[in-house]
Formats: sequence, structure tokens, C-alpha cells
Amino acid sequence: MPIVPLKMPKMGESISEATVISWLKNVGDTVEIEETILEVATDKVDSEVPSPCTGTITEIRFQPNDIVPVGEVIALIDASEVSDAEEDISNNTTKEETSVKTPAKEATISQPNHSELATQNAEFIRNPDAFLSPLVVSIAKKENMTIEEVQSIPGTGTDGRIRKSDVFNYLKNRAYPLASRPQPQPQQPKSNYNPPPIKFVEGHDNVIEMDRMRKMIADHMVYSKHTSPHVTAYIEIDVTNMVNWRNANKVAFQEKYGERLTFTPLFVEAVAKAIIDFPGINASVTEDGKKIIERKDINIGMATALPSGNLIVPVVRNADEKNLKGLASEVNHLANAARDNKLKPEEIQGSTFTISNVGTFGSLMGTPIINQPEVAILALGIIKKRPEVIETENGDEIAIRSMMYLSLSFDHRVVDGYLGGSFLRKVGDYLEQFDANRSI
Repeated sequence: MPIVPLKMPKMGESISEATVISWLKNVGDTVEIEETILEVATDKVDSEVPSPCTGTITEIRFQPNDIVPVGEVIALIDASEVSDAEEDISNNTTKEETSVKTPAKEATISQPNHSELATQNAEFIRNPDAFLSPLVVSIAKKENMTIEEVQSIPGTGTDGRIRKSDVFNYLKNRAYPLASRPQPQPQQPKSNYNPPPIKFVEGHDNVIEMDRMRKMIADHMVYSKHTSPHVTAYIEIDVTNMVNWRNANKVAFQEKYGERLTFTPLFVEAVAKAIIDFPGINASVTEDGKKIIERKDINIGMATALPSGNLIVPVVRNADEKNLKGLASEVNHLANAARDNKLKPEEIQGSTFTISNVGTFGSLMGTPIINQPEVAILALGIIKKRPEVIETENGDEIAIRSMMYLSLSFDHRVVDGYLGGSFLRKVGDYLEQFDANRSI
């Protein structure tokens, strides 16, 4: 009987697991091919998992809130009725063709039928050590590891399955060529700090359970603070020319391109230019803290608040290769998709530098937390008009100018004051020296 396994699909290059949100079908229900069976969540994005075939669900192996590795079998579907019908059709067709054509000595390529595929899958499932996730295979290729070497790594996943963390732990202690084994890691000293108890009055104070996304955000922020020694630098800039140009051209821009012209694409443009000047800011630190990886792609993440109050970071990919129209289109699409909860997993992955427009909420400035594994994040404060002393041909004068603060938090392990300060100043220069005569 052909049983087709439904596996947790790979929904992004760096995603190794997903959380089951809800099942839309139950055991015994009939499903059509490509019909949605369940909803899963990966890195704050919810996705639908379709059926690989038409049949009847015979087993569901994971429940809501279970975390499932990519490639794990999450359900079984009985496709026997469909297979029998297809086999009958195939047999009838074969008989008709045989009655017309005479046998010829021709080379034929045999194709496995549904039963054979099911048997192969069953053997695959019964031997979990044979399964290597696409992510593990990708890491192995980059590190020039053989399959035998990968399979020799002790796995900490379900039934001894090899996870990404197992490979990275192995690589930390790997001697070249391939033969070494992980050495025992020194135990970290236990902290003597005991957090104070939280006291509250039952029925008087509100006790709110964190939702899944808020827990992920909390874990990510704590991890970032534990990983990177944060330093924050500030500058104040005069963006009068940029503000006046945008206000004068926003209507014509939308009429010409059908896109709203906000300040965000102008900010992204300036940051991308500054990264080209200072590529060391577009980097990550390896897990062992011994190497710096400078990214060639410039992918700008935009910290975006959701209606629920949670935070998500959609990514403008290859921002340095897009013109203003392209940036505006991408920014508007990502912002709308975030508000409507329609972001795809790949649209929130792969950022190399992040900006956070804290001025949207009226904040004068901010001290943002680095979005790991990046090494810096830029906060943009509110744009405020106020009297400023400016230099003119007639000497110093007082004029009404549009002013704003920029603040850059950076990882002091690899970004020192010179690089962080120079990059921040360069972003400010691009925004201050905006061409007031620029065409759209």
C-alpha cells in the first residue's frame, strides 16, 4: 500500500526547523494534491504546508507548538486509491498500445511506480541516521566535508539526528585533514546571581502570556546583548534639502511610478552608499569569535512594528543595485506585507545591516540592539524643525531647519570607534548633502 510521507519542507536557506501552529486536516480526512494541510511558523513568519498527493491522512506525528526539524516526517498520507486508479488506467492504455504496435527491441528506461517510491521512503524513514538536512549538507559542502565525516558527528537531535549546531561544534575542533573529533568544552562558571522574585496581586494585576513571536524577540534580544559588547555613537544632521525635495516631488513621484515616496527609501539609499565606502560595517563574526566575514551583498533590514506590537525585520536585498523607484517599490511592498501578515520566509532572511526608524513613534533618538549576526544597526530619530545658526555668504544667520539625530550601535569586538564613527558620519553626509535639484 503506497504511503506517502509528508515532510517538514525547507522554507529558507538558513531555516533548520519550524513550529507547528495548527492542523487544518485530521486523521481520516481526504486531501487533494496541493491542498493546505497545516500551518507552520518560522522566524516570525507563518506558512502553509500543502499536500504532496491526493489521498487520506492516516497518521499525524506532531501537535501544535511542537518544533520540528526540516525534513522530518510530520504525517503519512495513504495514496492507494489514487494509485490503483492510475494503475488501471495505465494497464488499459498499455493493452491498447500493445494491440496496435508490434514488440520492438527498443531501449526503455524503467520508472519507479508509487509502491516502489513508498518503499524507498519507508526505508529512508526507518534509518534516521541516513537523513541529512539540506542545511547540514550545504554547510558540509562549504567546509569540504565528506559524507562519511558528517555522518561520524554525534547527533543531538531526535533519534541521534545531526543538527546544524552539532556540525558547527565539530568544526570548532576540527583539525585539517578530516580526522579529529570534538574535544570536551570547558564548563562555564555558574552565576551566583538570583533574580528577585516578581510579586503581583492575583485578580488586580494583569498577567499576560507572551505569544510565540514575543518569546522569539525576547530570546533574540537577550542573545544579542550577551554576544556583542554594544557601543552607541550619535550625530545630529541637517536634512532640510532632503525634506524639501521629498515634499516637492512626492505627488509627481506617485503619479509617475505608482509608488508612495516615503523617507525610508532615501534612508536605505544613503546607508547602502555608506556601506560601499566602509564595507567593514557590512559583516558578521563567526560563532567561535575568531573570524570576520565581510558580506559582498548589501541587504538592508528594516525594523518594522506590527499591529500586534511585535517587531519584524523585512529585508531589501541588494539595496545598492536598486534606483530610487526600485527602493520605493520594495519598501512599500515589504511594509504592506508586514502589516497584512503576508511576508514570505525569504523576505525576512539574509539581512547584513539593519535600520530602525524610531522617529516614526516620535522618539528623538534611540540605542538599538544589534540584529544578530550583524555587527551594527542604525537608528533614525524624528525630523524636527527648529531655529539653527547657519553659515551664509553674509555671515552667520538663524534659519528654520529640519534636524534629526542618527545613532549607530555597533559590536565593539570587531568595529572600533574609527570605523563606527566614520560610517555614521558618511551616512549623515549623504543625507545632509542631498541634491535639491535631483530629478525623479
